[in-house]
Formats: sequence, structure tokens, C-alpha cells
Amino acid sequence: MNDTAKKWLKAAVVRAVRTIAQTAVATIGTAVALGQVDWILVGSASALAGVLSLLTSVAGLPEVKEE
Repeated sequence: MNDTAKKWLKAAVVRAVRTIAQTAVATIGTAVALGQVDWILVGSASALAGVLSLLTSVAGLPEVKEE
């Protein structure tokens, strides 16, 4: 794996983890306001957000400049 690919993978994973965490916090907060946390919903929504983040990163990441 070349240096650019490593940088891209690291940046994409960092973005995905942040997105997963943000989605989990938002979903838990909404569920608490409604009175009950559905952990399966939190997990599935967060996982989907992570996958979508990785797919979006394929279009390009400003953190990784192409050489």
C-alpha cells in the first residue's frame, strides 16, 4: 500500500468513526427524549452512517492531497 493510500485510509476511518459517534449521540439523545433507547436502532443507524461516510470519502478527502 502506497503512502497516499495509507493517508486516505486513515483519514477515511477517522471521519467514519466521528460520524458513527455523532450519529450514536444524536440517536440516543432523541430516544431518551422519547422515553426509551432502542439499542438495535442506535447500532444500526450508527453503522449505516459509518458505511455512508466511507462511501462518501471515496469521492475524495481534502485532508489527503493527491500527488
